[in-house]
Amino acid sequence: MELKQQTPVTLSLGNGSPPARRGGLDLIETIQLAWGSLLANKLRSALTMLGVIIGIAAVIAMVAIGRGAQAQTEAQLKSLGSNLIFVQNGAASFGGTPGASQGAGTATTLTWDDAKAIAATAQAVEDVAPQLNGRAQATFAGANTNTNLVGTTPSYVKVRDFLPLTGRFFNQIELDQSAKVAVLGQTVVDELGLDSRSALGKSIRIRGEDFLVIGTLEYKGATQFRDQDDQIVLPLTTMAGRIVGVNSLSGIALNNVAVSAESGDQIDAAQFQITNLLRLRHKIVPPRVDDFFIRTQADLVEASNSVTGIFTILLGVTAAISLVVGGIGIMNIMLVSVSERTREIGIRKAIGARSGDILRQFLIEAVVLAASGGLLGIGLGVAAAWAVSATLGWQTSVAAESIALSLGVCVAIGVFFGVYPARQAARLDPIAALRAD
Repeated sequence: MELKQQTPVTLSLGNGSPPARRGGLDLIETIQLAWGSLLANKLRSALTMLGVIIGIAAVIAMVAIGRGAQAQTEAQLKSLGSNLIFVQNGAASFGGTPGASQGAGTATTLTWDDAKAIAATAQAVEDVAPQLNGRAQATFAGANTNTNLVGTTPSYVKVRDFLPLTGRFFNQIELDQSAKVAVLGQTVVDELGLDSRSALGKSIRIRGEDFLVIGTLEYKGATQFRDQDDQIVLPLTTMAGRIVGVNSLSGIALNNVAVSAESGDQIDAAQFQITNLLRLRHKIVPPRVDDFFIRTQADLVEASNSVTGIFTILLGVTAAISLVVGGIGIMNIMLVSVSERTREIGIRKAIGARSGDILRQFLIEAVVLAASGGLLGIGLGVAAAWAVSATLGWQTSVAAESIALSLGVCVAIGVFFGVYPARQAARLDPIAALRAD
């Protein structure tokens, strides 16, 4: 016996309006139907959304941690001082020309006279703080610590924006007289069993010499390079004559010179002037390479941001794998749903639903499934970022654009992985579908 396909059943509105299809659904009804399908299979829906939830939560948390680390690093680098330029010794080499380089900072090419010349002749430079560095054991009343020693001048306070918390910094007279005075960083204060107030007037011992503590420095915290509070600052002349004893043929040798430009706009000009001045003083002509290196604060920030940015991207890509897995799970469950609801599809088509209606219904179900998982994942990711900040003390930063992007990605996942099951449902033959068990 031959089956004849029925004419779609229509309803007349009775007011002259075109008849409405019983099988067609508007957008709101389709979304409601999608929600009903999800709620009817709560456990299956939850397990399907799990991959999306984990992926979005991981992306939100990782990006928040990465942005927080980047912001914290920028703040720490800015705490080094304002409009800073670092002039560092070049690389020493052995074994002839060009020889084996020993790395930046190993030569003793910079001198205090170079620093004075920069301050006197470079018009874009505001101030200069020469530095001679070393390490030594500092002791006080049975307590001791191995710390950084920094020999410098009174301009260190202004150039490095390192103000005394208590007491005072040494002055020009003490620098000229090679006075045995010291200013302690807060880490050293703690290690020696003192506090910022009680440390003043105490005598600490360094390399067999007694130094009078005249001040303590404000808290600066640690950067990626070192703990800025783990230092003792001495007059440069004292450091060179009594502690390090490293001098060049032309004066006191330095490890580096911290230079403060007049303004942010003058950093490039200051760098240019310093480079030309040092080349002139050190008699450097092409093809001979410079025996010094110049780095700006912006260079340090850019390098640090580049590193943290790469780690953030790697973490984000790793977390995004969960999104792909979640999307595959959505496709799988939607194919199962199409198989389970074959008769429903056949009935809807029999009473007038078009293939586009069926396609839209299953596509919206996939999008609702992915978006619901995305919303839960966003909430979980924000909570995870807050928990990391609260428990570990890490700075985190959840950006509104990352939340919006994550939600957009979820919708895209729903569409991408929902198209194939939706097309499978839309292509079902109504008669074959009605015959299905």
